[in-house]
Formats: sequence, C-alpha cells, structure tokens
Amino acid sequence: MKNKIVLIGAGSAMFGLGALGDIFKSKSLEGSIIVLYDINHEALCKVEKITRQYVIDYKLNYEIASTTSITDALINATFCIISIEVGNRYELWEQDWHIPLQFGIKQVYGENGGPGGLFHALRIIPPILEICGAIHELCPDSYVFNLSNPLTSINMAIQAKYPELKVIGVCHEIASLLEHLPCLLNVPFEKLSVKAGGLNHFSILVEATYSETGRDAYPDIRNNAFAYFNNKPEHSLILEMIRLFGYLPITSDSHFSEYIQWAQDVVDHQGVLDFYNNYRKTCLVKQHTSQRLKMGTLPAEYWRVIPIIEGIVKNSGHEELAVNIPNNGIIASLPNNIFVEVPATIDKDGVHPVKSISIPIGFAGLLNNRVGCLNLTVEAVLLKSKELAMQALLVDPTVNNLHAAEKTLETIMQYQSEYLGYLR
Repeated sequence: MKNKIVLIGAGSAMFGLGALGDIFKSKSLEGSIIVLYDINHEALCKVEKITRQYVIDYKLNYEIASTTSITDALINATFCIISIEVGNRYELWEQDWHIPLQFGIKQVYGENGGPGGLFHALRIIPPILEICGAIHELCPDSYVFNLSNPLTSINMAIQAKYPELKVIGVCHEIASLLEHLPCLLNVPFEKLSVKAGGLNHFSILVEATYSETGRDAYPDIRNNAFAYFNNKPEHSLILEMIRLFGYLPITSDSHFSEYIQWAQDVVDHQGVLDFYNNYRKTCLVKQHTSQRLKMGTLPAEYWRVIPIIEGIVKNSGHEELAVNIPNNGIIASLPNNIFVEVPATIDKDGVHPVKSISIPIGFAGLLNNRVGCLNLTVEAVLLKSKELAMQALLVDPTVNNLHAAEKTLETIMQYQSEYLGYLR
C-alpha cells in the first residue's frame, strides 16, 4: 500500500513548497501519494500548479492531489503534517505582542509564551482540534506531526481531546546546537554526543561529551561561553543562563525569553525586533516559485519531519535529537501530561523517547512555572471558558498586575472577537 502524506496548510509557500521539496529529495518516499490541503483555494492552486510542473520536469515518481475538502484529503492518510495559522498572521501577532505592553505587561516577543502566547494558543487550537477530529474519524492510525505554534499547548490540547492519536511535535530550534557547539568546543558536531531536554522553545543541553573519549564537554562549554557569546548581544540571555544556571539553552533569546519573568531586563530588544522584522519580511516575500521547491524548507539537519517519516518507513532505528511527545515520566520533575522536548529513536513502530532525562533543579523550577499556564490554556479552550483564560493569564510568571491583565484580555477579545468569541 502506498504511503499517503497530507500537507495541511499546503497553500503556504514556505511550508507547502518547502515540505514538498524535502519529500522529493527522499528515495524512501518515492511512489507516495502527496495530498495538498488548504482552505485558501487561490494559494493552494498556485502551489499545486508549481508542484505538478516540477514533477513532470524532473520525472518524479509521486502522485499529487490537491483539495479544499478535509474529508477527501484525509481518507487513508498515513502521515498528516499540520502547519497552519488563522487570519492575518502578523497583524494578530503584533496585537498579541503590543496590547499587553500598552497596559504595562512586559513581554519580549509575544508568540509562544506570556500573554501573547496565550492569545495565540486560544486562537489557533480550535481549528487544529477540528482538523484532528477529522483525522480521528477518517485516518485514526496515521501519524500526526504538528509544526504550528505554540506547539506545546496545541499538542496538549490534541492529546486531551483525542488521546488515541499519535501526535508528535517537531521544531527545528534544536539545530542551534549545530551552530554553537562546534565553535564553542572547536570540534565538528559529529564528534560530540549530546542530550537536550525541556519544553519546546524552552529547553537546555543537559549532557555533552566528546564521542571518541567519553570526556564531559560541559566544563569546556562553560569556560568558553563568555568569550564566544559576549560579543553577540542577540544571545545575552543565553549567556546569563549559562552564568546563573550552568546550562546552555538550545534556542534563541527571542523564544527562550518568553517564559522568564526577568528576561525583559536581559535581552537585546533591538535584536529581537530585528529578528521579528527579518522573519516577517522573509515570509511575506512572494515565494510561489519552483526555486522554493528546489530549496526545501531548511537543511535536512534542521527540519526533521521528513527524516522522521523516512525512519518510520525504512525502520531505520536512527536517533532524533528532539521530538515533542507526552512526558509520561521521561522528565520526573514534570507532570505526565505535559508535552516535553526530548531525544527519541525512530523505527517502523514509531517514535520511542529516551527513558529518562535528569533536569537540573534550577531549570526544573523554571519549567514548572509553565505547567499551570499550559494546563489552564488547554482547559480554557476545551471548556470555552473566559474565566479559565483569565486564570491562565494570571498564573503566567510574566504577568504581575491584575488590572492590567483584565484590561489586556478584554481588549484582545474585542480586537480578535472573530477568533476568541467562543470564550464565555
């Protein structure tokens, strides 16, 4: 039976054409049926036209289908990859970010953590749950890969409503280790053995050793960190985490800072603004071209969804540095229902996480500051409760003013009533 891979949100050139480019580079997935699904018919048609011509030009052995019907897309699906947003992504993001600031709540970035991350989650989880409801009905044995943010709360909501689904969250932020460690240690990444753990966008390098000798590499990381990061203001929070907690975060300041109440005083705010503006500019550039197909998403060592699918199809047994799955005792200091980001091996039976990761007590404290907010966010969506949304806001460590929180929630619900009007 042919593998059927469904790209949900395929009208996005960044995701749709990028993911197709990655699939087309894979020998193990040749012969697969690729279904492009999106509710935006115009954008979907552009991606389909480019893809069909590319398949013809390069004589590729793939069957391409395109539809705006979620039912037609999902029947007999083997793998479902979800990457969606709702509404005008950047207009809404900037509301998430700036409205709390207007009322005096300090947040650095506003996408995944803090008030902005909460509003983002409240907006995007309902349509993703609708998609997952269709998956549960039409292809319940398929693997579901979620790439949408805020990844942790989305995955927890899916798991809470549809516990039988095989849901895996995938993010490329782990690849920052490929950038920093070779420079910090002056050795190729391939000569290191590493293990990272935590939450998505809020994870640290827990262990690092030199593969040939088994020697602990962390003393060298700590010794070299100041010289390496000191002239990189965009990584000032990373440097402070190493100085104060002794461990290297695996993601950028813009993401990591969203979960820490004192980050506002540490990060390079100009760097965060530059990061956002460059990212926005890149995404808004018209990219519906065959060149996007040739490029793929990111280098294979970064964007790992297709290698994971290949591993399942080939029964590879290879290790992935980071997947997001239910905790179930992997990190003893966190509840079982929380989705954690940990290493895993991949084979024909799916994704198998490491048995356990020991998180240092200081960082475990920071992680546990997120638990209440995550659980309340999920419950607010499932119960359609404005009261629980307010509680989620108040337990977030970045919120320190009750009246500002109340005004922020009321204002966001007015501005985004089309998406948040279900909260009562």
